[in-house]
Amino acid sequence: MISQDMAALIGAQINREFYSAYFYLALSARAETMNLKGTAAWFMAKHGEELTHALKMYRYLIDQNAAVVLTGVAAPETGTDGVLRIFERTLEHERAVTSAINTILDHALSEKDHATAIFLQWFVTEQIEEEATVNDIIGRLRLFGDQGYGLLMIDNELAALAKQVGTTTGAAP
Repeated sequence: MISQDMAALIGAQINREFYSAYFYLALSARAETMNLKGTAAWFMAKHGEELTHALKMYRYLIDQNAAVVLTGVAAPETGTDGVLRIFERTLEHERAVTSAINTILDHALSEKDHATAIFLQWFVTEQIEEEATVNDIIGRLRLFGDQGYGLLMIDNELAALAKQVGTTTGAAP
């Protein structure tokens, strides 16, 4: 049985996952205003992926017979950032999510809550992938540039990635 403290930590992470979805939706809208359809589709796919993460945690709490307490989701910061800065902000965000998941996992281990620790391993692995993907995009933007042909090439690659993400998560890109 899951402790109330652990359920509260996972509940707070559900809120962070919903915020992440909202964050990516805002970035998708920003990319749309920049006429970067591939980038917008990639962020929209990430939006769907984050909703899936929140619902996995929701289902876990329900399956553990724990109360799910939903709280308000903060509005993400809007801005007029360029593409490189958007992805740098994305990496900062993903690193914060990784830290939060690691904190929850540390708590599960301290409580000897093996079921929750096992459940959280999927999210730990997911965060490694998330950060690596965004790091790769940033590297490509720095190498090829965030303007002109280089940006067009990266935008087209992100469109293809969005289709892959949508296929594997069931999210619509």
